[in-house]
Amino acid sequence: MTVESGYAEFFGPQVPRAGDEGQTATFALASAAYRDGPVEEILKANNEWHQSTVKPGRKWATIFRPNLGEAFSRAVVDRMLGSGRKPLIQSFGVEPQVVVEHCLAANRIRKERDNHLSAVMAVCGLLFLPGLLVWLLVFQIRTTVSKSENKQAGALGTALLVAVGALALLFLLRMPFTGFWGWYARAAVVMPVAGWFWAKWICERTAQDLRQRWDGLLSGSSIGAKVPEAVPSSPGETAAEQLRQSLARLGAEQQSNSVFYAGPKGILGMGTRWGSWQLAEELVPADPNREIHPFRSWDVIRSIHDQLRMLERGPLNTGGFPAPSIRHWIVTPVGENAGAVSRPEGTDVEAYQVKPHAVQEICNKQQFGAGDRHYLGVQWTLWDGQLVITMMITVTVLHATLRIEVTGHALGPVNSLFTAKPEAPTKEVTKSFKPWETRTVKLPLMTPNEVVRLAVRAPLTWYPPLLNWLGGTIALPEPFGLRHAWADQPWRHRFMADDALRAAAPVLRVVHAAAIKVLRENGVETEKFGARSATLSTAVQDLAPRKADVYDA
Repeated sequence: MTVESGYAEFFGPQVPRAGDEGQTATFALASAAYRDGPVEEILKANNEWHQSTVKPGRKWATIFRPNLGEAFSRAVVDRMLGSGRKPLIQSFGVEPQVVVEHCLAANRIRKERDNHLSAVMAVCGLLFLPGLLVWLLVFQIRTTVSKSENKQAGALGTALLVAVGALALLFLLRMPFTGFWGWYARAAVVMPVAGWFWAKWICERTAQDLRQRWDGLLSGSSIGAKVPEAVPSSPGETAAEQLRQSLARLGAEQQSNSVFYAGPKGILGMGTRWGSWQLAEELVPADPNREIHPFRSWDVIRSIHDQLRMLERGPLNTGGFPAPSIRHWIVTPVGENAGAVSRPEGTDVEAYQVKPHAVQEICNKQQFGAGDRHYLGVQWTLWDGQLVITMMITVTVLHATLRIEVTGHALGPVNSLFTAKPEAPTKEVTKSFKPWETRTVKLPLMTPNEVVRLAVRAPLTWYPPLLNWLGGTIALPEPFGLRHAWADQPWRHRFMADDALRAAAPVLRVVHAAAIKVLRENGVETEKFGARSATLSTAVQDLAPRKADVYDA
């Protein structure tokens, strides 16, 4: 098995080491797999362009509703590893394989809990089904009533549970049956209650484990996601081999050099285009008596590529740019509201990568009309993956006009929902002898309704489609990518905005200098190009972010 740079291999899963780019954003998204809040909280993370939704289940089966962690981990695993899945959008600034492995680990922890709860349900519930159904009916009525905003209704639900308990006690003392059925009726009343206490202990133990992992990821302790089911121990383990191949395919797609432009949504995965600068001048021979030496767009791009490698160097020792990622991208246009994308296929594509000769051909020939386009991208992943800055450069030659376009894309931090640490449930109560003062009381992690919900769901977890139909699930935004689906704009963060704006001027100047050098070497008059470059160099110093892809025509 190949181990990617910056990762440690242990029994298959990979864990970012301290200092890796994207660690904070990766762990923030991974922590959602361990959360225990309401599933509707995912709606708070929606942004302007990509919105998750909650698919409701059956109205009469609210007891089967999942919480946020259960729904998130299941939806992400199904979408990113499911058979016959649609293509994914790259998650720049995040390691999606790590997030998926944490979702698999969370599912495994919950599966072990559900196996124990299923045994409890079989011993204390299925064998005493009449009593179980009565108690479930009471809890369902109490849950429905307690959801009312009316405080009296909530008190009524608690009173209902107390009243049923009193009736159950009276039923035990004055049993109308004798013999075997009398003892069975008594057991049908008592055993579901005993099973509830047993289930509560199991649920509390698992909830503490999940919360420790949630807190550990956000505290930077680099908790590993152990997924032993992804490591085949023998040639006959087809399920483990398929899971291993799915994870490998996910990693390969993450490294693809094919991206998609979705109109006002910008390049999917890189964010919206906030700035654009064009240099377009006529190609005129420097010597009127000699023709221009023939060259191609690729020659200009190659020179720009070489000069961009020098961005991290400067005349002063001031820190400056970190080493950027410089790649050639093939950009495919898709509709603004496209529900899916289709990656390039054929002999020119291998392992989701468009081959170098095809990239060069697209750069030189596909500059007008239908088809994919070539861009050279320089990208920085900053703030531990919370900010992704991408500058895209394209060169076109139409008739005698050379055009160099530089565009800026920025992807902001993941939504604050994913960076919130777990808080112990508490409530404010009035002091007994000082009613004008209050004190904070810690509450148990597992409420009575939550224990019942988990215990009832447990036997159905062996068939997730039925559970999703009953309780509902999360519908992920399409085309789906982990990073851009829940990213905020960087412009509300002063330093992130400064970093994005400051990157434009140096990149623009390097691009223009490299292009003018190629023109001069090939006998092109560069005076007009130099004058235009100086004008853009002045304008870029007073730039401000805007929605460059929203044309006001």
